Amino acid sequence: MALSTGAIILISVGVVVLFVIFLYNSLIRLRMQVKNSWAQIDVQLKRRNDLIPNLVSTVKGYAKHEKTLLTDITKARSELMKADTPSKMAKSNNQISEALKSLFAVSENYPDLKANQNFLQLQEELTGTENKISYSRQHYNDMVMVFNTKIQTFPNNMIAKQLGFSDEEAFEATEAEKKNVKVEF
Repeated sequence: MALSTGAIILISVGVVVLFVIFLYNSLIRLRMQVKNSWAQIDVQLKRRNDLIPNLVSTVKGYAKHEKTLLTDITKARSELMKADTPSKMAKSNNQISEALKSLFAVSENYPDLKANQNFLQLQEELTGTENKISYSRQHYNDMVMVFNTKIQTFPNNMIAKQLGFSDEEAFEATEAEKKNVKVEF
């Protein structure tokens, strides 16, 4: 019993339709994972932003003449809260990281501040948060790579763009962030 031409065409169309459905659903899952990964970065950045005012308040009492540094931290925090793209967020994030590194370096000049429990606790929480931010950025970039690879590989690339999928933007370090940090006392 041989299959008729009509049956072969029907089976072929069915296979193509099933492939498109499978591809679409897998791309939706990946896009949701990318969005979730981005949200995790956002959660950690918000946590850091919430900790910064407490840190600034604690330091103000000890380092009154370090006003410029505290102003820079506050300004960078404000810029980060306004950022709406991975590149803007990365730039603001880098500014905060540099300012916090400078603040912790300056704290070495204030023995009372270094011994202050609030400062030590905030410093520890910020360090933990920085590690979580780093992990979240890595996870986000991994998910972006998986998603972008899926939509750029053959035969997915012929269908994904037509279904409205486009590359996601990775969270990249700036040139300033790639340079060695110079700490002076």
